[in-house]
Amino acid sequence: MRRSQNRGKLHFFVHGRQSGPKEKKMNLAEALLYALRDRGAGEIFGIPGDFVLPFFRVSEDSGILPVYTLSHEPAVGFAADAAGQVRTTLGVAVVTYGAGALNLVNATACALAEKSPLVVISGAPGVGERVGELLLHHQGKTLESQLQIFREITCAQAVLDDPERAPVEIARVLERCREWSQPVYIELPRDLVDAPCAPVPRLDPTPVDREMVEACADEVLDALLNADAPVLMVGVEVRRYNLEAKVAALARRLSLPVVTSFMGRGLLADADPSPLGTYLGAAGEPAITDLVETSDALLLLGVILSDSNLAASSRRIDLRRTIQALNRRVTLRYHTYAPVPLEALVDALLAHAPTLAPSRRPKVVIPTVEYPRGLLR
Repeated sequence: MRRSQNRGKLHFFVHGRQSGPKEKKMNLAEALLYALRDRGAGEIFGIPGDFVLPFFRVSEDSGILPVYTLSHEPAVGFAADAAGQVRTTLGVAVVTYGAGALNLVNATACALAEKSPLVVISGAPGVGERVGELLLHHQGKTLESQLQIFREITCAQAVLDDPERAPVEIARVLERCREWSQPVYIELPRDLVDAPCAPVPRLDPTPVDREMVEACADEVLDALLNADAPVLMVGVEVRRYNLEAKVAALARRLSLPVVTSFMGRGLLADADPSPLGTYLGAAGEPAITDLVETSDALLLLGVILSDSNLAASSRRIDLRRTIQALNRRVTLRYHTYAPVPLEALVDALLAHAPTLAPSRRPKVVIPTVEYPRGLLR
């Protein structure tokens, strides 16, 4: 919002439009909706319920974001998660307090496990309703029980019970969601939806020590260039931070053989070089399994260190011989650089990496599999 003086009258510019003194000021729900839209959200998925009805009213009347209602909260969560993943941006799920939000726990926990930037917005009892002697419907042991549950499966939380502080709280939580690519939780009391509110500010990204990133990149390159059998395995963070083109360029520059993790399958499918395949350990193609498990410099770029990705190994992968770049940190040779965002690391590697001849790439022969066709008539 900025102000201008025109013939002695005060005017406001809110999200690109001029408003005169008689126009209604932004309320808390609108401020939240504009903040979501300005940070890339394309729509809202949700189910109306009594504690969140005022927010749905503002959402539909304002038209700031399209609203899609479904019939079951898990479907809301998974739809919002998928929308965010497809566009590498925020997905938004809006539900009511108690019965709605608690039914969203599984989808939110899944988003945490798969590093998806999901924004969960729950309506809540009004500030004025919290002072009575009666229990409110759908509450747990206390009115804060739902918040405590979501603290375990989100990376940041905010209860918007103070309209003056709400813009900074919204900015903090949404920035955390984007930086960490993990779900966050926002609780909005229903009697504050229409409270006057200032626009949500843009926060500066978390500062990064550029000298540390450069030192980290140099050490990673030293490990790769001096290895006999370096391999690059790409995982979900490469997609979450929209780094596929840069990672493909890095693989070409260093002539690295590329595979995907199980959770990262489909990554770099149209890139040059395209991945040799997906690492599945004992259940996968033996040539790829051998390539990964015998590597003396396995760069795990955005690969979640989970049983889904690594536990099927026929011979346990020695993580001490790997370079792990995940969760804004890089670990190699018994020490860790942090914070190092994945994009900052990839940019530094591209800036410092020499161009190596393709002959450096290990010769890996992947058998061609002919799948049967015409079985359905």
